[in-house]
Amino acid sequence: MRKIYIPTSGAASWQSLLADPEKHWRMGYSARTLAHCWEASDGLPTEVAALFGSDAELLIAIPEHKVSLRDTGRESQTDLFALIKANDRTIAVAVEGKVNETFGPLIKDWFAEPSPGKQQRLQFLCDLIGIGCPPPDHLHYQLFHRTASAILEAERFKTDDAAMIVHSFSAENKWFDAYAAFLHALGLTADCERLVSKRLANGRVLYFGWAKGDPKFLIA
Repeated sequence: MRKIYIPTSGAASWQSLLADPEKHWRMGYSARTLAHCWEASDGLPTEVAALFGSDAELLIAIPEHKVSLRDTGRESQTDLFALIKANDRTIAVAVEGKVNETFGPLIKDWFAEPSPGKQQRLQFLCDLIGIGCPPPDHLHYQLFHRTASAILEAERFKTDDAAMIVHSFSAENKWFDAYAAFLHALGLTADCERLVSKRLANGRVLYFGWAKGDPKFLIA
């Protein structure tokens, strides 16, 4: 995992950081849309700032940030990692950009005939998030490792709290039901454009939020 980062020179700078720069950098898709939205904002996009309160401030944002899940498997590549200050607290935030793309494979598919490595990873993720293992089959694996990324980076940067935010540019909030199902398994009720939270075993508060992005960035 790289430890030295350089500033971007605009949205186009994000393309080279993608796992597949040609396939994933397309107009109307999440990677490009998210890049143009955040680069155009003076700090936090309005809809993301609204989740955290009137004094929310972006301290730093790192596109396509890789987070080790403390095993020999692939790192979790977060669309955007941010440190945010709000209400005099610092928050490690994993941002998942979405338009119409799914949250990837379901647990029932990803965990079918699991290798020892997958068993170890899923147990680690569930313990970290605070959910029984194995979790319900209908949940999406991506939401587990994206949430874990926020928690792990909160520990690494010693922030007060952690957050996993879905920044959606879908007019019909596509896949909100999948996000809501994941939160339900954690004992939470999802609410579009409002944070919900749970306290982790380590004392930090873990926030979840669904922000509705400006559709103008779909054609940027």
